Parts: sequence; structure tokens; C-alpha cells
Amino acid sequence: MANVVVIGAQWGDEGKGKITDLLSKSADVVVRYQGGVNAGHTVVVEEQTFKLHLIPSGILYPDTECIIGCGTVIDPQVLIEELDQLEALKISTRNLLISQNAHVTMPYHRLIDQASEERRGSYKIGTTGRGIGPTYADKSERTGIRVLDLMDTEGLREQVRWTIDYKNVILEKLYNLPPLDAESVIEQYLGYAERLRPHIVDSSLKIYDAIGRRRNVLFEGAQGTLLDLDHGTYPYVTSSNPVAGGACVGAGVGPTMIDRVIGVAKAYTTRVGEGPFPTEQNGSVGEMLCDRGAEFGTTTGRKRRCGWFDAVIGRYAVRINGLDCLAITKLDVLDELEEINVCVAYEIDGDRTQDFPTNSRQFSRCQPIYKTLPGWKQSTADCRTLEDLPQQALDYLKFLAELMDVPIAIVSLGASRDQTIIVEDPIHGPKRALLHANGTPVTSHR
Repeated sequence: MANVVVIGAQWGDEGKGKITDLLSKSADVVVRYQGGVNAGHTVVVEEQTFKLHLIPSGILYPDTECIIGCGTVIDPQVLIEELDQLEALKISTRNLLISQNAHVTMPYHRLIDQASEERRGSYKIGTTGRGIGPTYADKSERTGIRVLDLMDTEGLREQVRWTIDYKNVILEKLYNLPPLDAESVIEQYLGYAERLRPHIVDSSLKIYDAIGRRRNVLFEGAQGTLLDLDHGTYPYVTSSNPVAGGACVGAGVGPTMIDRVIGVAKAYTTRVGEGPFPTEQNGSVGEMLCDRGAEFGTTTGRKRRCGWFDAVIGRYAVRINGLDCLAITKLDVLDELEEINVCVAYEIDGDRTQDFPTNSRQFSRCQPIYKTLPGWKQSTADCRTLEDLPQQALDYLKFLAELMDVPIAIVSLGASRDQTIIVEDPIHGPKRALLHANGTPVTSHR
């Protein structure tokens, strides 16, 4: 039995959807613990592509229970669209459960999100415009509407009328937008409530009971470590805590119930939206990574910024999350390169550092210090074991493991489930994986 957290070890979009899908085969329960429809997980199964925003990717396994935890924010319209899409593809959604304490994204959240981002001008932060930040803001301000509030018809009417009166002042006076009609919003959300009612539960209790019955629970984060509200590249961050510690709060479990933490990182680095990106490549290398990696956002379709692997942020992710092992994705994207750079340290104002600077002004001045490794110049798409990999590709992986002092348990070489090398089972296997370049075992620090 193991309770495992899967997190993004970069700026999100690392391929967590595929890794979660792979691990869900061994999981009895998959829990989404934070974020909203600003997240997107793409999973390819037998040449069929599934794009999920709220529903955990474990839903593709018919016997796996999937829970949307209280740390998420839920846009019911999008959630229902996902339910409809899955059911149209003959994917059962009977095992989807929704926390009654999760907060609900309302129409005014989306409007305020988009208008405020536009007003920022050159200071914009790259929000998706889906209302996530304003929903979390209302949660903190204690004016939010929760899923359980949707179930109370008269209570909802009263709460929405008061809230829309308040939000209309902001929409009209601050953003010069037309007011919302409270009655239309109420009727719309009461309709959502009836559709979602069979799925709503006390999710913390469900998870606690599952752990008590020694079932395998997989906790799935959205976004990535460097987008964490407290530990990311603030202010260019999301509005919640994608780091491993956020799983406890967002799912409603104690930290002693977590057995292992798995980080997901691409074999290079990408970032969506604004903010510093030391290893970004704006020339031919960046274009090649974008084209071969199909680097366009699942949620927004925005082109991702691409660059070399950054071991400084990798080591930071290991420290902040207490990573036991890594899953490295999209190794095949590097197949055509003659040489590959890896950022091993930064130079800041003439000083060298291997530590991530949490001072955002310092981070914006970081210059990458690279180690150049030879490429392998051949396809890895059909490799299924470490022995199948070209020696230079294996050396590259060993170098990353050594730099970050954490083992690599999974290597992904494409979008499909079968395009994967499982070095060690990260749920049931020992806490070890690839070797250091010098031949000594890489073992977890935990």
C-alpha cells in the first residue's frame, strides 16, 4: 500500500497527465487537490486523446475512484462539459466524487479576471482568464460560494443576490462592464447543482476511509512548483499551492499519510505566460523544442516558451517537495540535437550560485551557466528499456539524476501509454532508480 503525491517540478505542463494516468493503473483512488480549469492534462490512450481540466485522469480506469478535493476551485459549466465528453466516448463517470467544500467559480470571477489582467498592461502576469485567482480571492475573503451552497436553493438565492450586487459595483465602476443579472445566474447554477448532486460528498472522509482500508491513493497536483503561490516565481504564479505540501490541505489528509512524492519534469524546460526564464531559447533551438514537443497549452492553446533543462530549479523542486524520485518526460524531443545544454548554476551580479534565488528581482537577473553534453542523433521513440537507449541519452539522464541528487523512476518517450520506460515502480518499488554517472546508486534522501 502507498499514498503518493505527483507534482510538477518546473513551471507546469511537464506531462503530469500521462504520468498520473500510468500510475492510476496501480491506484484505487486518484485525488485532484488544487487548481481549477486553468490546468490541463492531456492523455493519449490507443490513439485517442483526452483533454481534462478538472476531472482526474484516473477516470480512464473504470474501477478507479476519482475525487476532486476541497482545495480545487470548480467551474461547474466546464466540469459538466467534461462529464458529457467522457460519457459520449463511453467513459464511465460514476466513480467521480466532488468535495462539498470546494469553491465555485462564478461568472463575475471570469469577468474580473479578464478585465484586471487587461488593465495591468505591461504588468500583466499571464493569467488564463478563467476566473481562478478571483475565486481563490473570494475564498480567502470569506465571500465565496462552495459546492455545498449550490445544494441549498434558498440559501444560494440569498447569497448570489448579495454577492452580485457587490460585484456589479466593481464591474460597472472599475471596469466599465455591464452588470450581471442575479436571477439568471441563480437559475443557471441551480441547474448545474442538479446535474452534480449525485457526485457530491465529504471528500476528506472518503479519502481517510480509503487510506484506513489500505487502498492506494494517488494525489494529483496541477501546474508546477515554480508556479506555487508561496514558493514560486511570485507574482508570476498561480493562486494555490501545487507543491507536495498542498496535497494535505487540498485533499484534507495529515502529512503522516503521505508515503512518497514523485516529481515530473521535462527533459528540457517550458513556461507559459509572463515572468523570468533564465534558460529560454528564442532562436532555432526554442522553435525546434516547441515544434517537436507540440508545446501549446491544453487549456489556452498559447505557445509555450521553451529552453534548456534547468537543474537549479530542479534542485529547488526536490527540496521544496521532498521528492523521492522523478519522472522525466519528452526525452524524445531532444533526439535530433547534436549538443544539449543543461543549466547547472546561475550567475547573479557576478556571483555564481547553485541555489534558486527566491528574491524575484534577483531571479530576473540570473544568467545560466551551462554544461554541454553530446546529443544522440537517433530516435528513442521505440525504446522500452534503459538498455534500448543510446548511450548518450542514458548518460544525459544519469547526469540529471546526479545534478539533482534524486533518482529517476520513469522516462517518457512520447504521448502514448506504451512509450514509457519504467525504471522502478514508483508506488511499490524501493526508493532507488538510475545510477549516478560514476556508477554509485542514486537513493532517495528520505
